[in-house]
Amino acid sequence: MKIALIRFFPVETKFRFIRLRFAAFAISLALMIGSIAAFFAIGLNFGIDFRGGTLIEVQTEGPADLGAIRSTLNGLGLADINVQGFGGADEVLITVGTMEPEAVRALPPPAGRDAWPEDLDAEAAQQGVRAVVQAELSQAFPGIEYRRLEVVGPQVSGELVEKGVMAVLAALFLMLVYIWFRFEWQYSIGAVLALTHDVVATIGFFAVTQMEFNLSTIAAILTIVGYSMNDTVVVYDRIREELRKYKTMPLPEVLDKAINQTLSRTFMTSGTTLVALVAMATIGGAALQGFAVALIWGILIGTYSSVFVGAPLLMLTGVKRSSEEDEEA
Repeated sequence: MKIALIRFFPVETKFRFIRLRFAAFAISLALMIGSIAAFFAIGLNFGIDFRGGTLIEVQTEGPADLGAIRSTLNGLGLADINVQGFGGADEVLITVGTMEPEAVRALPPPAGRDAWPEDLDAEAAQQGVRAVVQAELSQAFPGIEYRRLEVVGPQVSGELVEKGVMAVLAALFLMLVYIWFRFEWQYSIGAVLALTHDVVATIGFFAVTQMEFNLSTIAAILTIVGYSMNDTVVVYDRIREELRKYKTMPLPEVLDKAINQTLSRTFMTSGTTLVALVAMATIGGAALQGFAVALIWGILIGTYSSVFVGAPLLMLTGVKRSSEEDEEA
């Protein structure tokens, strides 16, 4: 007995995407300008990785009393305290901003010390804040369990910002080189502009939503770059094949034909990936939520850019119908 296969998409659609290129360019330009404006006007909600400070994840014996924990820590005179639920009802995430050594010396010294050392530097000051917070919580809430303790000094956080930016720029540059050798320079310009569009839009998304921007977000952005480039390469490869096959067909028709031929693959790949990411965002816990949401947004915007930005840009870069190898042959 044979079971008929179910098709969610037709074998070959005939949508005219290139006709919508000017509207798509306008939308993309507005999105990029809005993202840049949001970045400078609102700014990113940097996590402890980039702004420095102390992060403590605790688990209480019963349901956590966030108000009592916040009141206890406020009495210490700490800077930029944030207390929030994390996962279960008995799990709490506490972050304390970076404090200067002079401000730390005003705090009561941790247990076992009569006074703070005279040569207290910035890194040691943050370790001292962790010790003070941990001692105060242990005294106020007997039975509290410390599940994670992280301290990032101002020097380390500055290095992480620099390395994160360099990682994204290096990825974009290497993608440019890869596409240049894989296809021609006309394709590389379109691909890198589409990738830049995706990265800027993702940063704008985090600026508007004020979701925490940390090292996991950088990892998500690099993943988005790779995913979007893979999607764009598939479309570009089909465009190159169709340009060699149809020497006299108008360029807009060739681009539409190539995009439609890869459309089912594009949507099915994105759809199956989104199913896993939505599950990760909803049931994966708070630790994975930011990473998953960033990837969901990135895949949506990356799929859009592969179809409506990367391919239509070939109309402006003057793509050739034959490669240099074909001309030499």
